[in-house]
Amino acid sequence: MLGSAPGLSGRWERLEPRPRARMLRQVLHAGLRTSFHALGRFVAGHPVFFASAPVLLSILLGASFSRYRVEEDVESLLAPKHSLAKIEGNLVDSLFPVNRSKHALYSDLQTPGRYGRVIVTTRKGSVLDPVHLDTILKLHKRIYQMQVTVPATGINSFNYSFSYLCLPDDKNVCIIDDIIRAMEEIQSARTSNRSIPNLRYPITQLADGRQAYIGHQLGGVQGWGPSGAVRGPGTGARGEGVRSARALQLTYYLQARGGLMDRVASQWEKAFCAELQHFAALHPKLGLYPSTSSSLRTDFQFSSVLARRPLLASLGACGVLAVLCCSMRDCVRSKPWLGLLALLSITLSGLTAAGILNLTGATYNSTYLGIPFVMLGHGLFGSFEMLSSWRRTREDQHVKERVASVFEDVMLRFSGSTMLHLMTLGLAASPLTNMEAVRLFCRTAALAVTISYVYTLSFYSSCLVFTGYLETGYRHGCFCRRVPKPDRLDSKPAWYRCLMYTRYQDEAQTTNPPHGVGHSHAHTPNSNLTHTHAHPHPHPHPTHTVNNPAVHGHSHVANSTHTHPLPHTHSTANTDPHPQDSHLLLGCVRRCYGDWITNTYVKPFVVLLYLVYISFGLMGFLQVTQGSDPSALVAMDTATVLYTRAQQRYFSSYSPVIGFYIYESAPYWNASVQRDLLEYAKGFQRISWLEAYLNYLSDRNQSTSQPRENFTHTLRHSFLREPQFAHFTDDIIFAERGQGEEPDVAASRIFLVAKTTENKREEMSVLLDTLRRLSLTSRVRFLIFNPSFVYLDRYAAAVSSPLRHSLLAVLFLLGLSSLAVVEPLVSVWLGLTLLSVQFGVLGFMTLWGVELDCMSVLCLISALGHSADCSGPLLCGFASGRGDSRTRWVRVALERHGVPSLQTLICYSAALVPVGSVRSNLTRTLFRCLTLTAGCSALHTLAFLPTLLTFLPPSKSRGHRPDGEGQRQEVECVEMNDSTRVVDQITTV
Repeated sequence: MLGSAPGLSGRWERLEPRPRARMLRQVLHAGLRTSFHALGRFVAGHPVFFASAPVLLSILLGASFSRYRVEEDVESLLAPKHSLAKIEGNLVDSLFPVNRSKHALYSDLQTPGRYGRVIVTTRKGSVLDPVHLDTILKLHKRIYQMQVTVPATGINSFNYSFSYLCLPDDKNVCIIDDIIRAMEEIQSARTSNRSIPNLRYPITQLADGRQAYIGHQLGGVQGWGPSGAVRGPGTGARGEGVRSARALQLTYYLQARGGLMDRVASQWEKAFCAELQHFAALHPKLGLYPSTSSSLRTDFQFSSVLARRPLLASLGACGVLAVLCCSMRDCVRSKPWLGLLALLSITLSGLTAAGILNLTGATYNSTYLGIPFVMLGHGLFGSFEMLSSWRRTREDQHVKERVASVFEDVMLRFSGSTMLHLMTLGLAASPLTNMEAVRLFCRTAALAVTISYVYTLSFYSSCLVFTGYLETGYRHGCFCRRVPKPDRLDSKPAWYRCLMYTRYQDEAQTTNPPHGVGHSHAHTPNSNLTHTHAHPHPHPHPTHTVNNPAVHGHSHVANSTHTHPLPHTHSTANTDPHPQDSHLLLGCVRRCYGDWITNTYVKPFVVLLYLVYISFGLMGFLQVTQGSDPSALVAMDTATVLYTRAQQRYFSSYSPVIGFYIYESAPYWNASVQRDLLEYAKGFQRISWLEAYLNYLSDRNQSTSQPRENFTHTLRHSFLREPQFAHFTDDIIFAERGQGEEPDVAASRIFLVAKTTENKREEMSVLLDTLRRLSLTSRVRFLIFNPSFVYLDRYAAAVSSPLRHSLLAVLFLLGLSSLAVVEPLVSVWLGLTLLSVQFGVLGFMTLWGVELDCMSVLCLISALGHSADCSGPLLCGFASGRGDSRTRWVRVALERHGVPSLQTLICYSAALVPVGSVRSNLTRTLFRCLTLTAGCSALHTLAFLPTLLTFLPPSKSRGHRPDGEGQRQEVECVEMNDSTRVVDQITTV
């Protein structure tokens, strides 16, 4: 990330008057580069220690996997951590706990600790047909009588049935769904040849006179119209007759009192699923879709199990391509083992990070599947940058000097990109993040990136030292066998000569004569050579910076700085004595792609492509949707997904039951309060004690507006004692006033159900916001709650805030660093690039069908660092050049930094391919987002930026005097440094 100061490497140089900010940047660059140079020499001097220490540390920490734990509470991961819905839920549980309900339970309103739920569908016909109805009641009986043994073996084993675990009513009988009672009445009427009771939808009346809401228990309903006409599914009015129904939902609530009962309930849930699977095999005409309290957790974590083999395949595919990217035709200069060692370094860092998490008691979840790809992209970027810099160093240097030069050239940028990663991940892992899954992922990813950075500096660098010694000894890069010289190789077979092909140093010196031939000065074969020539020449002076052998028309020594008056420039490919020894990708970029992408006739098409990119990105950006449904993050073809599909298909006509809770004492006897409450519930399907009570008073010709004592006395002693209204006692809480006085209604609840369409979750979100705004202005203090509100409430803000904070933090870091560390224009270009990549990824992922959920936001946060890895070095390489044309410096930047970025993107993309085959919604989102991240980063690094930089700032003539200023004083400073000693400086004026 951090750019290298042109011509400044701690040696002598003539400095021109420059602004203080630029001088400060140069001083900081000089200090940092000198520090990394010393660090490189130190690592190269102790390669065995730096290679073995990470391995031993990883093995020791890897032994802590005995403490491996999986996160149990999925709601805490996927729901906003701080939301009003959670506070409201706690208040509701304190006022109306599920154990307090003694008459009826609404399966989509209460969320007890343990439960079993099943949707029964028919392949043909209706669930109310006699044959299907008898089969469903038979299934209910088998579930009711099902027993589990805990412990499984031993003399202390006991059998537990549903009657022992269920929630009892006031008569100590298990509470069951109202639809079961209605079906039992229908079956009894058919058996005794009586008239079948009329079943209405969505509110029906049972035999005891009680009204029950069955909209969440009966699905796919076709009703009878007023004239006997058949209505479509879900189109019936309030209380119309049911002609047929395609689905039925049954819920069995369990009590979990203490650890033993929780284990028993857990075993019962497993037996419940097994029993349904066995029953479905015996009755193929019915479709059974079970769900339990642990289904979401099990199916959410099952993605990690499904992804094990694809992740190993990803590692293998990435390893093969990494070996190919590090290979050359020259068997000595080829470094195939470094590709595998780079992956080994990333693997060791991941193992170390996992060991630290285990020792600190952290838990794992399936969102961590994205962390290996964050490490892979960043680690491969550093590895290929170091290898590219190594190949630009002088081969006659000592290995220690070459490694020190690599550190001096690469580590400044690599450290800067690591800082960007840590900034984006660290801020998203802060308490500002309201999504626990995002916070945990970013915290773990920041730890892994830090360890990966340290291991790259230690383990991978020491491996580079070892391969450097192999290269110095002319040993085969793959087999480590010494390669014979050409005179001995001529007698070998052709395949052997091809396998052992290399170029000895004496060949290079014979083929490539000294650079200074034909010029007024000769260049010494020194690796750390600094020349500053001043001639009276009107043309811009091309400057060759550190590790820049490709700017001038001759092959220059590495790690040198030259300023020449020569007005001509040539392509490096034309003067390369051994073009076949170049890396394949480097040769393609140098001889083909660089000239093509900077061609005048190609630039308009690239600009047009960028406009198309922005247009489609904007199209998707305007269609971004929230993905607040937890079932969208579980493995495919699991119980959660199948149950959710069946529920959306058959039970989408009505919303879940919404609890309308009046949590403070209110003057219910007041006529205006009664009108307000009835007005609030207008338009909903409702089960309301207040409405039933007012109708009760009206039927008895009593006034609904009575004094408090009369209103409460009639409510307690007359209304609630009627059998058809007794179930309303669960919905009212009385508070004693004093001796001899009627108690007050301290709190109460009514149940509302809204008519919905296909966009059920969006409509629920709008309904939640509307009723909450109404509660702020109402005279009656009320709240509304449904368990699904925990995921809906403030979900958009909770999901998008980490991404927004990370993006602002990166832009702030770039702006701050431009004052003292980075070139200001580099910061501007990099910030615009990050924004463009983020905009494109967000837009295209929406067009690809990816919603904005916690997993996609995690990918967007990691995309900031990945795009900075790819485009940052290219921008720094281009901005560091002075003189010559923009096109020339774009080509040089592509050769130096575009090739490592291309290698990283190739290996990264190959690693993503096996993940796309995992049958999981979570990994599908991960694959699509990371694929778009790699594609957008590649477009910007290899197409958009090289084209735009050819005609947009920064200028390449900055820092040079204009024509006609007279002759400059000629100063030549030469510092010769070989592998063993430093020769005194010779200065000529």
